[in-house]
This record gives sequence, structure tokens and C-alpha cells, in this order.
Amino acid sequence: MAQLWMNLSLVFTFAFCARFAGVNIQTKTMVLPKPNKFFVLLALATLVIVSGLRSNIGDTYFYTRIYEINDFTWEFIQSQKDIGFGLLQDLLKTISSDPQIMVFTTALITNTLIILVFYKHSRLFELSLYVYITGGLFIVSMNGIRQVLAAAIAFTALRYIMNGNVKRYMVVVLVASLFHLSALVLLPIYFLVRFKAWSKATVALLLLSVVIVIGFDQFSAILFSAIEDTQYGEYKDFTEGGASFLRVVVFAAPILLAYLGRNKLRNIFPKSDYIVNLTLVGLVFMIVSTQNWIFARFSIYFTLYQLILISWVVKLFRPRDEKLIYLAIIVLYFGYFYFENVINLNLEYRSDYLTW
Repeated sequence: MAQLWMNLSLVFTFAFCARFAGVNIQTKTMVLPKPNKFFVLLALATLVIVSGLRSNIGDTYFYTRIYEINDFTWEFIQSQKDIGFGLLQDLLKTISSDPQIMVFTTALITNTLIILVFYKHSRLFELSLYVYITGGLFIVSMNGIRQVLAAAIAFTALRYIMNGNVKRYMVVVLVASLFHLSALVLLPIYFLVRFKAWSKATVALLLLSVVIVIGFDQFSAILFSAIEDTQYGEYKDFTEGGASFLRVVVFAAPILLAYLGRNKLRNIFPKSDYIVNLTLVGLVFMIVSTQNWIFARFSIYFTLYQLILISWVVKLFRPRDEKLIYLAIIVLYFGYFYFENVINLNLEYRSDYLTW
């Protein structure tokens, strides 16, 4: 864990310096701080080095083993369904047969895309990165390599949701689905989130999640029947239980704050409705995941928007209270990170390069 603690401290420090060394940009509707690019690159480099040079965590071993033993012929790539990831591995294997190049490259692409969107849309850049780590998604990116890579690609389509360019949005999502087919769930999402936050549609979304939880047996039977002939049909036999209630609370907390300050949020961030709605969809999946943990995988696509939202909620409070709220977020998420990774998972980080 020493490397992960060092990663957290360095990334937060570099990101904090990036904001304070940055400049304020006046847009048509608001003043938005633009972090200093040099410190942003340092934060990115730290994330990529720690993630890219690992030798364990989650499915890393299985990904590296597949990379080592297989020749990525077109027939093999087609058999693995997610052809984008197969083609990427084929390209990398022409450069090196060492699987570390695959681990490092996916870490580089994933974290670069995520930070680029944070750079453009986060109000407090360092807070988005801090919660990216302490909220658990950075660890997840070292476990579900393909899915978080797909989520990062789809995340770049946020601007197309904001400006209403449905064609370009669909193209980006289809590209993301080449790396993890579950990204296709984002295709109809465009039409679900293009409405005013906290409207009747919002209530309908939350009620939908409650209905699904209550009638989960019937819902899961229909869903798994529909996907039984796909690569995800095996999930019907998934028996590891549901996600913890604590994870739902952690996911819901920024949404509650956004609701309480909804009028001010809309004033300081006019396009925040899309971010709120996307985060709400993630909450729906998270609530449903209390019945079967596999649904938490879909929430991965929406956690990234929550990280933007949490960087804005601090500004919903009175100026004299902002520092207290900021500190509370730092302390609470630190406690959550410690509980999840030290107490609950007893996570161990290993690397052939970062050893001390």
C-alpha cells in the first residue's frame, strides 16, 4: 500500500498546485479556473506510473497472462468479442511481448482521457482527482482494465451531450464499445439526460430504481434472458451478493448536496443539469447493485461524472463555509479509502519496478 499512499499524496499535491498556478478563463457564462499544464502533467505522470507499472490488483494477472500466451490473430480477436482491445494488444505485441507494455499503455490512455475532461470541466481540479483515487475508481481502473478504458473513451463525449451533438456522441460511444461491449448502454442515455435536472423525469428515474429493487427477481430474469447468448450471459450465475449500502451512500452524497443547492449550481454552472442527470443514472445502477453486485459495473460509466459534480458542490456553500466543506470531503473520503482498501480488502500493491 505504500506506493498507493505515495500516489495519493503526490497526485493531490500536484493537482492542488496546478489550480493555484493556473489562470481564470472567462467564458460566456462563468469564470472557470484552468489548471497549470505543467503540474497537471506531473499529476498525470504519477497516476500512469503507479498504475502502469503494477504487477497485481484484480484481473491484472489474467490480462497479462492472456497477452503472454496468445497470438492475436484476427480469428482470436473476433472470438474475444471486444475487438478494439484485441487490436490494441495485437499492435502492442508487434512492439514487445512483455505484458507490462499493455498494462502501461492502457493506464496511459485511460488516465489521460479522464484528466483531459477534468481539466476542462472540474471547478476544483484537485478535488476531482482526490476523489478519483479515494472514491475507488482509480483502483477499479487497475482491475476492470477494459471497462474503465471504455468508460474513459465515452467520458470524452461529455461535450457532445452538452452541445447537443447526438451524432458525434454516438460515434464516440460506439468506439468505446469496441473495448467493452457494455458501453452500448450509453447509447440511449443521451436521450435520458437531456432534460432539466430535478424535473419529473428525475423523480421517474429514482422511482424506477426502487421498482427494480422491489421486483429484482423478475427484472433480472428478463435481463439475463435477453443477454444469455452474449459474452455477458454468464453473469446470470453471479452469486457474490450485492454492493454495500455504504457505497450507495458515498455515491448519493454529492447528488444530495447538488439538490440542496440546485438553483445556485445552475447559476454558476449552467450546463450542470447534464452532469447531475448522468450522476443520477449512476445512482440508479448503484441502488440496483445492492441486489446484485454486477450492476455496480454499469455505474463505472457514471462515476466519472460524479467526480466532476463533487468539484462544484463546494461552491454551493457560503464563502466562509467553503473551506470547512472542502476539508470535510477530504477527511471523509480519506476514511472511506482507508476502510475499503486497508480494512475491508487488505489491498496489496506489487510492482517489479516500484519497490521499497
